[in-house]
Amino acid sequence: MDLGLAGARAIVTGASRGIGLACARTLAREGASVALVARSAGDLDTAAASVDGTTLTAVADTTDDAAVRAMVARVVGEWGGVDVLVNAAARPAGGSPIPPLTELSDDAVATEFDTKVMGYLRTARAVAPSMIAQGAGRIVNISGLNARRTGSIAGTIRNVAVAALTANLADELGPHGITATCVHPGITETERIPQMLADQASARGTSEDEVRRGLAATTSLRRLITAEEVADVVTFLASPRSVAVTGDAIGAGGGQPGVVHY
Repeated sequence: MDLGLAGARAIVTGASRGIGLACARTLAREGASVALVARSAGDLDTAAASVDGTTLTAVADTTDDAAVRAMVARVVGEWGGVDVLVNAAARPAGGSPIPPLTELSDDAVATEFDTKVMGYLRTARAVAPSMIAQGAGRIVNISGLNARRTGSIAGTIRNVAVAALTANLADELGPHGITATCVHPGITETERIPQMLADQASARGTSEDEVRRGLAATTSLRRLITAEEVADVVTFLASPRSVAVTGDAIGAGGGQPGVVHY
């Protein structure tokens, strides 16, 4: 299927590694020009070198509205507009132990919310005028399956909020030809996985293979989904072919056994 992305102008935040970088690479392979956005210039340069296509790099912290607006203005100035926004800039989940309620600080929740939810809002708000002016656009927000389960108060709050933001964007921007969708990855094969396996194996006194089998058992496919497989879903949603899907949240974690979502 030709996704119709040749010549599209895309912004991907959180693009220096993981799912964000995988999305940048996949969009570029489909013919899109991709602006890679992250906080570290060095990491961005390394990431961009691995993307086969037309790219530009922009250093911006999505917790800083002025930086976000400047980044979008630069992309619009150089390329004339924005057709696709993939929001993937967020603090990684699953790194530190999850604190119990009595030890959970206000700042911990506020930081998660500001980085992911408000960061996505700031970037969507900045690209909206360009998309509205051209009468078309795609916004894809990377959230996470913590939206559909308990276990991390901050993680659940931030991911449910991203889904709520997405639905609101879809309703408001839909009359202008702009869709907004939310993708919920689960535990995903990225460069972070080896260290996560090692840390969990050490903490439990078991092997890394045993930890991996346990994580794989939480999916219907009985394996972890790769960042590239998540990026395939995102790239379809970023394409003109996906116009029938908007406002919805799409699971991309290999399935959740025993759970029905409708």
